[in-house]
Amino acid sequence: MNSGFAQEKPSASGDANTTVPSLKVKPARIAPSAQTAMMLAAASAGSRIVAVGERGVVLLSDDAGKSFHQAASVPISATLTSVHFIDTKNGWAAGHWGAILKTGDAGETWQLLRSDTKVDQPLFSIYFKDARNGWAAGLWSLLLSTSDGGATWQSVSLPVPAGESKADRNLFAIFSDQEGGLAITAERGTIVHSADGGSSWTYIDTGYKGSLWAGTVLQDGTWMVGGLRGTMLRSADHGKTWHSSPTGTKSSLTGIMQAKNGAVIAVGFDGVMLTSRDNGMTFSIKQRPDRASITAAVLAQDLNPVTFSQSGPMKDVGDTVN
Repeated sequence: MNSGFAQEKPSASGDANTTVPSLKVKPARIAPSAQTAMMLAAASAGSRIVAVGERGVVLLSDDAGKSFHQAASVPISATLTSVHFIDTKNGWAAGHWGAILKTGDAGETWQLLRSDTKVDQPLFSIYFKDARNGWAAGLWSLLLSTSDGGATWQSVSLPVPAGESKADRNLFAIFSDQEGGLAITAERGTIVHSADGGSSWTYIDTGYKGSLWAGTVLQDGTWMVGGLRGTMLRSADHGKTWHSSPTGTKSSLTGIMQAKNGAVIAVGFDGVMLTSRDNGMTFSIKQRPDRASITAAVLAQDLNPVTFSQSGPMKDVGDTVN
């Protein structure tokens, strides 16, 4: 891999203000090769699946992942790392060059809201609470917020962690804590948390020292986060205390989700897929014979995990979790 999870999510190094030669923003190219592009995130827009990845490729499926077509118009060719929808039509994507895009037609066409080609500071996650209020997070504690649907973005200054000289965590996955707050998984076992909808932020120490790439809150309010070396952590008290959930794998985890029937699904490198029937306390494991790393996944409406890799959508459709 040459971007995204290949370098433990970040794809730049050095100071947050490192400048690079100015890049020219060009639209993503419409081509058959898009079907084999590395995909790094996926989301549901009603019954449609929307996946985003390298070179600004956006792939759409209306048959639960059996086939895909490329979006008609994406105004930037930067690698896209995250996508989020609030309903069947309206969604946002984010990625390298600090790019943020918006769609109002379920991913067919996109509008470029923000980019910064002079600073190598990619975004890794985007989340919207509603049609107006959203956040995007990325390299070296880059955190942006909007209150006008993404038309304008403001930089959010995070506090310096205790005992350190600067806030320099790489921020990986934003999720809601279901109580009006927000959580962002980060490096060194850290979760950046806001209990007041983004007005102020604090750090939660999970006790783990590696990067946490994925996070979600289950239907009963339990927090689940996962990342390097098959690590899965669980908190039933809103992040105050954490317990490790055995996964049976050392393969790093790239996504966690919960089906409507309560099953918790996690995916990761080396073709690993984990399933829990007890709210994330224990997991069973399956592994693809080809060990192709799963870089993104989403649950279709039929509870079928639709997975993606370095080479586009995975051809075989996973087991249902009924």
